[in-house]
Amino acid sequence: MGDKSNKTDEYIVCYAPTMITTNGVWQGDNPLDYSLPLFILQMTLVVVATRIFVFILKPFRQPRVIAEVLGGVMLGPSVLGQSEAFANAVFPLRSVMIIETMANIGLLYFLFLVGVEMDITVMRTMGRKAVASAIAGMVLPFIIGVAFSFLLTRESDSNINQGTFILFLGVALSVTAFPVLARILAELKLVNTELGKLALSAALINDVCAWILLALAIAMAETETTSLASLWVLLSSAAFVAFCAYVVRPTAMWIVKKTPEGESFSEFYISLILAGVMISGFITDALGTHSVFGAFVFGLSIPNGPLSFTLVEKLEDFVSGLLLPLFFAISGLKTNLGLIQGTYTWAVLLLVIFLACIGKIVGTILVALFYQMPMHEGAALGLLMNTKGLVEMVVLNVGKDQKVFDEESFAVMVVITVIMTGIIVPAISIIYKPSRNSVYYKRRTIEISKSDAEFRVLICVHTPRNVPTMINLLEASNPTKNSPICVYVLHLVELSGRTSAMLIVHNTTKSDLPALNRTEAQSDHIIKAFENYEQHASFISVQPLTAISPYSTMHEDICNLAADKRVSLIIVPFHKQQTVDGGMEATNMAYRAINQNVLANAPCSVGILVDRSLSGSNRLAANQISHHLAVLFFGGPDDREALCYGWRMVEHPGISLTIMRFIPGDQASEPVKQHNDTDPNPDEPRVLTVQTDKDIQKNLDEKLLHEFRMTCGDDASVEYVEKMVNNGEDTVAAIRAMDDIHDLFIVGRGQGMISPLTAGITDWSECPEIGAIGDLLASSDFAATASVLVVQQYVGEGSHYDGLETPHGDDYMAGLQSTPPPPH
Repeated sequence: MGDKSNKTDEYIVCYAPTMITTNGVWQGDNPLDYSLPLFILQMTLVVVATRIFVFILKPFRQPRVIAEVLGGVMLGPSVLGQSEAFANAVFPLRSVMIIETMANIGLLYFLFLVGVEMDITVMRTMGRKAVASAIAGMVLPFIIGVAFSFLLTRESDSNINQGTFILFLGVALSVTAFPVLARILAELKLVNTELGKLALSAALINDVCAWILLALAIAMAETETTSLASLWVLLSSAAFVAFCAYVVRPTAMWIVKKTPEGESFSEFYISLILAGVMISGFITDALGTHSVFGAFVFGLSIPNGPLSFTLVEKLEDFVSGLLLPLFFAISGLKTNLGLIQGTYTWAVLLLVIFLACIGKIVGTILVALFYQMPMHEGAALGLLMNTKGLVEMVVLNVGKDQKVFDEESFAVMVVITVIMTGIIVPAISIIYKPSRNSVYYKRRTIEISKSDAEFRVLICVHTPRNVPTMINLLEASNPTKNSPICVYVLHLVELSGRTSAMLIVHNTTKSDLPALNRTEAQSDHIIKAFENYEQHASFISVQPLTAISPYSTMHEDICNLAADKRVSLIIVPFHKQQTVDGGMEATNMAYRAINQNVLANAPCSVGILVDRSLSGSNRLAANQISHHLAVLFFGGPDDREALCYGWRMVEHPGISLTIMRFIPGDQASEPVKQHNDTDPNPDEPRVLTVQTDKDIQKNLDEKLLHEFRMTCGDDASVEYVEKMVNNGEDTVAAIRAMDDIHDLFIVGRGQGMISPLTAGITDWSECPEIGAIGDLLASSDFAATASVLVVQQYVGEGSHYDGLETPHGDDYMAGLQSTPPPPH
């Protein structure tokens, strides 16, 4: 028998223990009278409602927490629940116990994961500025909460303990949701800014403080009788924390040591830990603090590394995707907006929102002034610290269960949470615009880079598999005393919730801590490989960076970094990798979209590297490398860029270069220029211009080739071959007939160049982003197993060419100029 009391009404609900599964509708049973089918329906509705709101709020860049709470509010008494029939059929009172129990189990495991992924050791290395921001962002809103607790309890139940109410309200107003903040920062592209790093560090400290305060608040709420009981609760909780630190953590470390590196953990250990979560929840609940506190502390005691990664991998999707929305939905179901009546309550509500926001902002502005940061940065930091989320909802639910909040106060606080988090993204977009002025710089291509100046390259890496070939390509790029190479290595990581946020914090603190998860282990692996290369090579400097963002906007990070660092060449890995049998298979189609976006928006030249392991495994020292390169030259800006890169490489003693120039034969028919949709004015003068442009390009090609042959004509390591071909068929045959000694082909992407020599090849090319010739060389049926670098020369505004670009760059015309640029 269950007993539910609500203000003055008493409900007696009788449970029939056998009514769990139905005999079926054909027997005349209503499935909704039985607990399992009802629970399944409730869960489905919650997930669907949440997903609908996620979809609706996506254009407004709102965090998922808001969608989850709004989904619950929609199903609850405020909207759909107003219909008696719906409320009694789908969310009857008898089902509350089951759905709440499941939601709390979800919460238990989610907070265990939060603890597992949170690395308290990071806090040791945080600067004073982050600590000051966190404290300032907590103290003022807490004081405001205290002040308003008197207003909010004016009409409410007199038996609410005022001190406990103050503590709960203060905690609810002053917390910052760390995972939600991380997603907002990534959305706004502020992750790698000073402001973003500071906000995340401060939020991490804030998060931990909030848990301590929550434990304190619960201890006070649950003991109405004597203060001695409160003391016992606090002491026993402290003893539990000590047990986790000095018994559980060493045991977990022993498990890690006992499992050989690279091997998976035994099912026995994993089951033991998952049972440990429940036992911890049971113990802390029995001690008088909430069960989630136990799960969180137990999670903190799991050391970061392979064990924590395995646990997150096994639990994350099920817990975050299915069980956690239940908890938020329960919060929404308990929220009856109809109870917030009267202008007084709404006025107090808006005033609390305004003042709590202002409290954090004033606090952080004071810190900003003390540390001589700009005012708008202090205000933006304050706004970011107002992010609410999970901790807030836990505080409110616990408060309601402990009768600290009545129905009205609870509804008021849920509205505050949603509004405060919802206004952050629009407000930050208005207040804080990082200086993203388009950086003007000249040396945006290899062709116009000076041969006696620093050569800057941005290398993008998805996985450690991309690393060896990239390093060998760099080595072949011939760093010298006159022209050293400065490499920015960018590890591209997809943003996926809390794990990525922790990775950002790790990166900012730059400490020698163990890897947090597989993503960070990969990041460390990649960085170490490049740093090791830097130590053993001469005239090369490496700067490792990590970009964490959704794949859809990752190209912005790449292009912004390239402009900030004034690089001449961006190299991205091709989206296909070689399989064991020599074929090519796509690794991740999102990589292809990134490459296409980079080609369209890059502020400099771009190379796409088709990796077929550039004979890197046997390299012993820099002076021992030997590569045979081939540059296929058809003409046009991209091919000139490819030639200039090959030219730079050939000065390396271990490199031999073959230049194969394709010349149209007598029977090569000049193609008719077809007007595509991007041509602004398809009439007669335009055709004439294209013809003139073609002549200009031809002159530039001839001039560069003449320079190259004059400089390198006597070099024994350079072979220059001219092939006369009439059509695409001849071209393919000529390329297939080349020796298979070459381990790297460098070709131009050839966009905008209409050539009879590639006619027909283009029609069946699979990946237009690497051009017709690049696609031919990268295809699985091409006999040679050489790596391919497909180069696109930058021809936008600000370069030495008057470029014609289309917004998406897939079909833009090559840039033109009557006087050639200074070659090497």
